[in-house]
Amino acid sequence: MSQNTSTSQALLDHARSVTPGGVNSPVRAFRAVGGTPRFIREAKGPWLTDVDGNRYVDLICSWGPMILGHADPRVMDAVQQAASRGFSFGTPSENEVALATEIVSRVEPVEQVRLVSSGTEATMSAIRLARGATQRSKIIKFAGCYHGHVDALLAAAGSGLATFALPDSAGVPASSAGETIVLPYNDVDALDAAFAEHGDEVAAVITEASPGNMGVVTPAPGFTKALRDITTKHGALLISDEVMTGFRCSAAGWFGHEGQQGETAPDLFTFGKVMGGGFPAAAFGGRRDLMELLAPDGPVYQAGTLAGNPIATAAGLATLQACTPEVYAHLDRVAHTIADAASSELTKAGVPHQVQWASSMFSIFFTDEAVTNYDGAKKQDIHAFARFFDAMLAQGVHLPPSSFEAWFVSASHDDEAVAHIVEALPTAARAAASTDSAATL
Repeated sequence: MSQNTSTSQALLDHARSVTPGGVNSPVRAFRAVGGTPRFIREAKGPWLTDVDGNRYVDLICSWGPMILGHADPRVMDAVQQAASRGFSFGTPSENEVALATEIVSRVEPVEQVRLVSSGTEATMSAIRLARGATQRSKIIKFAGCYHGHVDALLAAAGSGLATFALPDSAGVPASSAGETIVLPYNDVDALDAAFAEHGDEVAAVITEASPGNMGVVTPAPGFTKALRDITTKHGALLISDEVMTGFRCSAAGWFGHEGQQGETAPDLFTFGKVMGGGFPAAAFGGRRDLMELLAPDGPVYQAGTLAGNPIATAAGLATLQACTPEVYAHLDRVAHTIADAASSELTKAGVPHQVQWASSMFSIFFTDEAVTNYDGAKKQDIHAFARFFDAMLAQGVHLPPSSFEAWFVSASHDDEAVAHIVEALPTAARAAASTDSAATL
């Protein structure tokens, strides 16, 4: 089965002359799966249409934000009304107050939030705030958890469990990465060891609430509580990165889904994606006594020209207000229907795999072992995934173009969209099982 991708290829060729790699975020380049990245012209509901006229069911959902589906009428109306009044003011506006109020009302430990324009900006600012609050400099993060392209967090593990990190990207100074300790996810002993050696220097532990950037890997039983107990014992803050899970896993994100209460609550949260409704918007927030350390009330400086943009906040507010219990129930049903069908076909084809969940977010790891950390995620058969991806794309289903990403569904994924996905799965499973995917298409 073949598609005409000549216009996408021509755009990519031209884009490479004016943009590094031809893309504005690396995973979009299809380097992990091969082939031509599809340049999308329009999207509606659960469907994408590329510049060559090919149509796909979307299981990326803009990496999470499109929880209602593309061009949802309620969000479109809110955006159009906001845009008719102006695009950006450089002053406070009503919409930013309304969105902040909505977030605070949903996540019980969050008493105040500061709006920013990206998840990277949110995590960068939360870390600065943690350092300002504790007067300490070192940060602990976990391998496989991605918190944006912040210098201190774009780091790889050193040679031991409690050794300092090494830069994971050119352009990151060793001095920046050296303030970060990278540990295996779900490893309480490693966390204890790190604090035993460096506890009085650690400002904060930052973790994805339920990681989705190595694929979906949930916290093991007791791990979330251990994070809280150990940081409290040593006077460090706990930052829960809910840029991906926030308001997707439940109305209160992973925090609400996991059911943490009281003393187990993180000190600070970061949010993004869903809360922007497809626009560049993010936030960080937490306890009032910490947030009041931010300028203009306190000594920790943070600012942003487009923070609280009236159009982005209108889209985010409309999206959150439309995320009813019925929407979350629909996401769960659709996600399980798709994942169960995929697992069934992969089993029939003899392809080792694991389906792992964070509410309606899920990943299919091409391995026969449960994945509990980044080392486990890296053991999967990425070539089998690439063959599976190619076969699904050829049949009009657009998966995330990496085996280390979560799959997302939306409230707009209806029976037609789900049936289209399910019908594509047998061919894709056979492709995954084969060393020559072309023979199965």
